[in-house]
Amino acid sequence: MSRTRVAIADDHPVVREGLKRIISECADLEVVGEAASQDDVEALCLAQRPDVLLLDISMPGPGFLEVLRRLRARGPKPAVVVLSMYAEAAFACRAVEAGAWGYLSKQDSSLALTTAIRRAAAGEVRSAGSRGSRAAPGGRSAAGGPLQDRLSPREFQLFLLLGRGHRVSEIARQLGLSPKTVSTHRARILEKTGLRSNAEIVRYVAATAMLD
Repeated sequence: MSRTRVAIADDHPVVREGLKRIISECADLEVVGEAASQDDVEALCLAQRPDVLLLDISMPGPGFLEVLRRLRARGPKPAVVVLSMYAEAAFACRAVEAGAWGYLSKQDSSLALTTAIRRAAAGEVRSAGSRGSRAAPGGRSAAGGPLQDRLSPREFQLFLLLGRGHRVSEIARQLGLSPKTVSTHRARILEKTGLRSNAEIVRYVAATAMLD
C-alpha cells in the first residue's frame, strides 16, 4: 500500500513528537522529515518531496505566509496544512489565500488532523464552511479595504499577536526575533493602519472579530 508522505515543521520538539506519534498510528501515513525553523522548510520539502506539509505558524523565520509564497513560487508544492495554537479566522483566511490547503488549531482532535492530512493529500476541495475558507472580517480603510490588508505577512502576524494583548518581549520570544525588530514592525503597523497604540490594535481586532 502506498503511504502518504508527511513532513512536520514546528520548532517545539514535544509538538513534533506528538504529531509523529499520531501519524505513526495510521498505516497509510508516514513522517518523512522534520524542520525546526521556517528557514529549513523549503530544503526539507526539496529533499523529501512530502505529499503533505504540516506547518506551524509561529516558528522562527520569515513568517509562515512567506514560506507558503516561496513554496508556491519555486516548488516543490506539497499540500500544506497550517497549524496554530489558536483558531483565528483571519490567520486561516490568509493561509488559504497564500496557498495552504487548510488550517487547524493544535486544540483540534487527532482525528481532525489525520482526516485533514488525507483530504489534503487526495486533493479534495474544502467545503465552503471549512476553517480557512471564510473571508477575513475587518474594518475598512479609507481606500475601501480592511486595514490589515495594508500589512505584509510578517506585520499581519504581529498585528494579530498584538491584538491578543501580547507584549513586544513576548512576541519576540515566541517568533525568535529581537525586541527591537518587533518594535520596528509595530511602528510600521501603526503607520500603515492609522491606529495609534497597542490598545487601539486590541480594540480593532476585538471589534472586527478577527480572533473568532
